Amino acid sequence: MVDLTRRSLMATSTAAALGASVAGTGVVSAEVVESDTPGAPSVKGELKRFSTTAFGAEVTGPFVFEDGSVLYSLQHPEGSNPEPFGRAAVGYFSGFTFEFDGNNDDFDEVGIPDTKEKQRRVRSNAGNYEVLIQGREPIQDGNERLGVPQTPDSEGLTEFAGSSGGYGGNPDCNQFVPTDEDGTEGYLFTNWENYPGAISRVPLSQDENGEWSADTSEALNVVNTDAFRDIGGTWVNCYGDLSPWGTMISAEENYSHPRVSYGYTVSDIVDSGTGVGKIGGCQFWNRPNATEIGPALEDYVEDGDLEETFTIQGYWSQGGIEKAAYYLGAEPVDQNSGRTSNNTDPIEDVFPNPYRYGYFVDIRDPAAEEPTPMKYWVMGRAAWEAPDIQGDRKTVYGCSDGDNKGIYKFVADEPIDSYENTDDIAGTLYAPKISTDTNGRASPAETPLDVEWLKLGHATNGEVDSWIAEYDDVTQGDYLSAHADWEEGDDVTDEILKQADLEVIENGNRNYITNEEIVEWARQYEEEGPDGVDEDLRKVPFLETRAAAKEIGASLEFNKAEGVDSVDDSQPGDLVYFGISEFNDALADDEGDIQLDRVDGGVVYRAELEPNYNVSRLEPVIVGPDFTDGPQDADDALRNIDNVYTMRDGRVLCCEDGFGGPARSYPNDGLYVFQPNVMVDVDSMAVGYGQTGEAMLTASALPTGFAGAEVTVSVTNPEVASITGVEFAADLGLTESSLSNDGSSVTIRVADTDRNVDAGGRDIPLAALTVRGDSTGTTDLQVAVGQMDDEGGDPIDAEARSGVLVTGPPTVTGGSAPTDPDGDGFYEDLNGNGRLDYEDIEILFNNFDADSVTMNESAYDFNENGQLDFDDIVDLYQEVN
Repeated sequence: MVDLTRRSLMATSTAAALGASVAGTGVVSAEVVESDTPGAPSVKGELKRFSTTAFGAEVTGPFVFEDGSVLYSLQHPEGSNPEPFGRAAVGYFSGFTFEFDGNNDDFDEVGIPDTKEKQRRVRSNAGNYEVLIQGREPIQDGNERLGVPQTPDSEGLTEFAGSSGGYGGNPDCNQFVPTDEDGTEGYLFTNWENYPGAISRVPLSQDENGEWSADTSEALNVVNTDAFRDIGGTWVNCYGDLSPWGTMISAEENYSHPRVSYGYTVSDIVDSGTGVGKIGGCQFWNRPNATEIGPALEDYVEDGDLEETFTIQGYWSQGGIEKAAYYLGAEPVDQNSGRTSNNTDPIEDVFPNPYRYGYFVDIRDPAAEEPTPMKYWVMGRAAWEAPDIQGDRKTVYGCSDGDNKGIYKFVADEPIDSYENTDDIAGTLYAPKISTDTNGRASPAETPLDVEWLKLGHATNGEVDSWIAEYDDVTQGDYLSAHADWEEGDDVTDEILKQADLEVIENGNRNYITNEEIVEWARQYEEEGPDGVDEDLRKVPFLETRAAAKEIGASLEFNKAEGVDSVDDSQPGDLVYFGISEFNDALADDEGDIQLDRVDGGVVYRAELEPNYNVSRLEPVIVGPDFTDGPQDADDALRNIDNVYTMRDGRVLCCEDGFGGPARSYPNDGLYVFQPNVMVDVDSMAVGYGQTGEAMLTASALPTGFAGAEVTVSVTNPEVASITGVEFAADLGLTESSLSNDGSSVTIRVADTDRNVDAGGRDIPLAALTVRGDSTGTTDLQVAVGQMDDEGGDPIDAEARSGVLVTGPPTVTGGSAPTDPDGDGFYEDLNGNGRLDYEDIEILFNNFDADSVTMNESAYDFNENGQLDFDDIVDLYQEVN
């Protein structure tokens, strides 16, 4: 298949990718010891500290209003901080607005908090942090507290025993939905990172002086409505996004979802005949007092039932399951009389379905008296930190937080907001496969990650919802009756609970999707492809996303993937940023696809959107410190990235989640603003055989203005294409080009003599190159910046970025050359009329043995099996139909 990626000339097929690395090794390798990693810390651009937060708090939930004012959440601060910094809050910086010119000169950097007094408050040189809302403050005439979920009888979940994640103490994502044209009035939606979760809606308004205020008298905990209970409520609402259609999307960070722990696969459990050391926390979801499975293992070792204890990934996060049941209406039969502890009496009337948590929640009708929530079941189940919806409104990138997790991609068949019925939203879910070969260890600061995407499955939102509903009636009683000698009404003794636990450890939880179903899905996947599995197994990759992806060899080695974002209405050529909070554990061991040096301070990657909104290369742009570094290196470096927020001028807000730790001389997290280097880029493009196309050469941003530049563009494979001409923008002033005789390179020189290029501009065109496709294949368009100066005469630190050009196959019939209507790298339009129709099928069938087809195998390998066969004709026929 010919495609427009930067990682190779020809894409490998899915089958080849799978054949290289199916299933787990059965070994979880020790990570390497952290040392002095080259490039740690480092920044490709400028990083400037905007704020430091109060002691004990993370910086989360940044949001930039239309006028440039900015807010963020003060999440779980130390209670002994002075008011108002000792309570969880959301606040904005009074008197400050970003200028959106791409330049960090619009604020003065705040220094490090080098005294105890500075460490106990939110600080910035850009304005005072003014609190808008605080967690647990009374709302709804005193009948509720902000950020606290309730039972259907209006009893706050704080009244019950059991862990919760701190109701009202963990504000995270903030999204403002305006209700007027000026963006000065609207609703602030805030995630509260608890289990079960909470989302609040508070009216905000801005006065004539630019100051914001909240009206908490009209505040609403939207989760305490029937509409939310109808979808099961929410779970650990972490970060999120503002959708292109103007709604808050909340990400459920379901840490409870791991089916297997760390680097293991379900096949490892099945093959070894036991889950000892391998089983994940979700298998104990409906166990009475699920979080007690950890301590129980020690008792089972003492009793001789197990040889040794082990860590069960994710079990700790299930402490709020009983409270989720109360939220849904269950009787709290497991609470003692004083509600100070839980016993093991099973909840059997109403119990939360684990497959209803770990999704993106879209709050439709955000201004309605009671907004309408819906979950994107079809986008997969994970510990979602955030989604990022691209400008095509179809492509979504998501990151899953925790050890041995991943980044994922979903592509809808049609724009997501175009579906009248959200049950009809249809699309394909993908998992990552990292194909970078480092030939030994290397620094993550110097090693881009090449990524391919493995198709997990295709479904509609309604289909996945129906599969989930199969498990709606499972309760804690089923855990006991299915895995122990217990019937309803029997006492739950320690022996009964142990019998059930040991059976689940040995053979898995039989109440939900079984180990055998997952392994069988993977076997059929390998033999028949993702669309060839049995109907009753199609649910596996959507409900058990991580386990399914691991079974087919996806690269789920990322540790704490905590941020993903791009500019609003992103287009091909724009950048998507991914934040990996810690580059350690599976990223830095001797197993799997990623085996790089350890950097505990984390890495921020960027990826360029290709013409079909795919990303195929993650480039490191910010690398945190080694934790063996001293304050001289770590004090001003970004440490443990959390949320990332891309502003409309291309700068990126970077939040920290470091919780103190080593390396620095102070314990506080901060908010940084990343100003990327100017990037000189040439378009990636596809041209027909013997035809020409136009590739734009642009500068990504010019925050300090522009005087002139000299840039050379070269075709790395002149047999595939040649440059035949150059045109300049009329307002550039003096221009000159020098084209090589063979068309393999061109050098342009421009000078903005009339100062027509304004400082702060974005995507500034420098030249339009005419390129001709000379033979079928792929070539790089390589950019080299000889010199670039700003309007003051100072050199601009510019990065050169190459494009990729694909020349399609020659004509099959003697008429027009084939085209690729959907940009997927396959040339379905064989008659060259710009669309797919029945004549294209006839042409392929009638010319199947012609040189014009057989010599261009990758263009017509529609079934992606690495060869031409009659099934390619069948696949093309099915696409027409």
